[in-house]
Amino acid sequence: MISVVKFPAVLALLAGIVILIRPKILNYVIAIYLIVVGLIGIFG
Repeated sequence: MISVVKFPAVLALLAGIVILIRPKILNYVIAIYLIVVGLIGIFG
């Protein structure tokens, strides 16, 4: 199970892999990442 502390790091790693595979969706990946990290910061 992934702890809350490691979740942003795992998410960043997955986002980096996706960007390497499909660079055209970079803007969407960044937007989703920022939204998720923001929600974790607010509610976590």
